[in-house]
Amino acid sequence: MRDYDDIIDFLGEWGPFQRLIFFLLSASIIPNGFNGMSAVFLAGTPEHRCRVPASANLSSEWLNNSIPLEERDGRQVLSRCRRYRLEALAHFSATNLEPGRDVNLSQVEQEKCLDGWEYSREPYLSTIVSEVWQKEHFICNHGRADRFQLPADLLNQLGNVHHAFCYSWHGADFKLRCGLHIRLIPESPRWLISQGRFEEAEIIIRKAAKKNGIPAPAILLDPVEIQDLKAKQQQGVLLDLFRTQNIATITVMSLLLWMFTSIGYFGLSLSTPNLHGNVYLNCFLSAVIEVPAYVIAWLLLRTLPRRYSISGTLFLGGGVILFIQLVPPTLHLLSVILVMLGKFGITSAFSMLYVYTAELYPTIVRNMAVGATSMSSRVGSIIAPYFVFLGAYDRFLPYILMGSLTVLIGILTLFLPESYGNPLPETFEEMLRVKGFRKTKHTYKIGSSKQNELNTNNLRTSL
Repeated sequence: MRDYDDIIDFLGEWGPFQRLIFFLLSASIIPNGFNGMSAVFLAGTPEHRCRVPASANLSSEWLNNSIPLEERDGRQVLSRCRRYRLEALAHFSATNLEPGRDVNLSQVEQEKCLDGWEYSREPYLSTIVSEVWQKEHFICNHGRADRFQLPADLLNQLGNVHHAFCYSWHGADFKLRCGLHIRLIPESPRWLISQGRFEEAEIIIRKAAKKNGIPAPAILLDPVEIQDLKAKQQQGVLLDLFRTQNIATITVMSLLLWMFTSIGYFGLSLSTPNLHGNVYLNCFLSAVIEVPAYVIAWLLLRTLPRRYSISGTLFLGGGVILFIQLVPPTLHLLSVILVMLGKFGITSAFSMLYVYTAELYPTIVRNMAVGATSMSSRVGSIIAPYFVFLGAYDRFLPYILMGSLTVLIGILTLFLPESYGNPLPETFEEMLRVKGFRKTKHTYKIGSSKQNELNTNNLRTSL
């Protein structure tokens, strides 16, 4: 019996219909980029110091010396979290004492920022921190101001949907070009067929043929094929991703892979304002580096096995990030280059995950699998700002943690099955036949509602 790729083979790989879908999918992701990285600027923390109210009645000389100095990054700068006690300063000012000459400032008592903060308008005119998060929300520990970060770029997460649609619609070559799915695009015929909705699938395929100017066969699915497909029809549920030990292992490893990769990607993206130099230039470079990363990812997917491509780029990204702590403080440019190189590797790996995950799972749970792993990556993006937050204690700590997790997940990827060169699996039987499984005897149940049992003797379990 023909499989789905054989059925739609007459459409070709890159006709007008496929190009239209590709354009719509590509256009849909543009707003996500603005939303995703807006937190870099909207939640940025400008330079700040304790506010000294006008009611303190300090002379200009004492007003200029009302904030103590502290060491930060090897420099003496104004404290973000402490000020000299205003009652004492008011007394010194009223008695015409001069700071440094008549009063030793190191012996003056200090207090917290009881009246809020004054924020610099460079490089940001206004942010969430300066407009909303004042003294009841801002956190100061041990005389240091911890950099505030939003938990996640929620608009981006709400706007993100999975890539699996494209892998259902097109042949093996086109699936490498495809991206996100939007509701303007017709339903996947592959999925419709897997659900027994053959008439709807045929209508969509014939519309695609008409758009491509290709005559469709008089009969796309003959009655014998339809009966065979109905006999093999399976209904998947979420638990099918964990129904057997083999598939559960793949699912758990995939969830971790997506989560840790997302932590590295968003952690590096959100930490660009902390790099030396102009924040806008650094963010621009962080975005530009993704262009060659996607190109390289596309080339790797076309020529090399998935496991080695993803693992290699993760090793590159994680290893470079770990190396940052060894760079001398004076070589700021080298640090920026290493961060961008790390972002390059992790971005390449991240973009390949959509293809790899969709190729591992059969049609009946493909959308479900990619959706679940994508949700796991959103958990990673929520956690990522807190990795950046740790830079308030040690500026290398976020890079050490992100680099270590990235290298670890790169090693874990090598233990997943290989899908390169295999057709997209239609059933769980086909899923478990991919390279990377060893023979085992197991009986698999698909969907608790139907309780259909498939004998999967001699299937292979993951390495």
